[in-house]
Amino acid sequence: MLIENAATEIVDLEAELDQLALRYRKAGGLGIQVLNMIGGQADQLLDRLPESIRGNLDGATETALGLAMKAAHRSRGVIGDQPGWLNTTVTTAMGAAGGFGGLPSAMAELPVTTTILLRSIQGVAAEQGFDPAAENVQFDCIRVFASAGPLDHDDGADLAFLTSRMTLRGASLQALIAKIAPRLANVLGQKLAAQAVPVLGAMAGAATNYAYTSYYQDMAHVHFRLRRLAIEADTAQDQLVDQLRQRVTPRVSES
Repeated sequence: MLIENAATEIVDLEAELDQLALRYRKAGGLGIQVLNMIGGQADQLLDRLPESIRGNLDGATETALGLAMKAAHRSRGVIGDQPGWLNTTVTTAMGAAGGFGGLPSAMAELPVTTTILLRSIQGVAAEQGFDPAAENVQFDCIRVFASAGPLDHDDGADLAFLTSRMTLRGASLQALIAKIAPRLANVLGQKLAAQAVPVLGAMAGAATNYAYTSYYQDMAHVHFRLRRLAIEADTAQDQLVDQLRQRVTPRVSES
């Protein structure tokens, strides 16, 4: 199906969906490499964290995500959007620094990395022609975090976030953050545990941050590109997601 976008360019919808499916499948691949390096499985990483930290992950994540969203939004007036490779380079270096000092430095690094991740997601939204200051776009930026992280790749959940329908009427951004926080807490807890691995902490921190930044930038591109294609093709986004699922699911079932 060929469609004409706002710039009067002809877009091949089928080819676009094929490319998004390829990007979607690639997004979680780095997580497997990171786990192989660390030597373990994602569901075992959380057991490495002290009980005091595990018990407070949900609340801490909700607070950090709310603060990161505000900081990311305010910083847009000071620092412009950076290329994806630069975001990845910065967070990779920060992950190494955070992992070098073990769990305490990893905890201190986490909110800063989360802010940069949000900024990179906002940058993808802007790249696709959406205003990061718009409430619905802010909601979508947070919703990208609802997809499974690269260390716990769950294709069913990842695809579900693309079609999730939050009640926006009367809902606040904080309510959405509270809804997503438990899932993100599990993802970020795995990252913290990876950085706390003895000896390999700095290397694991760099690898996990590289994987996380690449992953969420890819997922943001899939999400906001689907939104843009839905507008250009004048069709429901749900229909495009179904077509994307048909392209992705066979590969998942074969793996």
